[in-house]
Amino acid sequence: MQTLAFVMAILGCGEGDAPCRELALVDSRYASEAQCLDATAPELLRRDDLDFPVVVAQCRPAGAAPTLLRGSEVLAPGPERPTAGDAAQPRSRASATASRSAS
Repeated sequence: MQTLAFVMAILGCGEGDAPCRELALVDSRYASEAQCLDATAPELLRRDDLDFPVVVAQCRPAGAAPTLLRGSEVLAPGPERPTAGDAAQPRSRASATASRSAS
């Protein structure tokens, strides 16, 4: 039986309905989706040089095809959510995506 691992993809998204682009796949593998999600905020903070209005981290099972995500589907941090400078948190565990909005 193979152990399921999770990987984190970094995507750059525009503000419109265009699909986000996968920019990088983080080298680390995570034993669970929760561990991957916990690592998204620090990873996004390291990626502050990417030239996109929104940069997101998406956790998915290793070997799984990327999920299509559009810029209009990404939730920007609101008043109850910290910004990237304050260590962004995942917007939803169901979608396994965290975001950093450009400031």
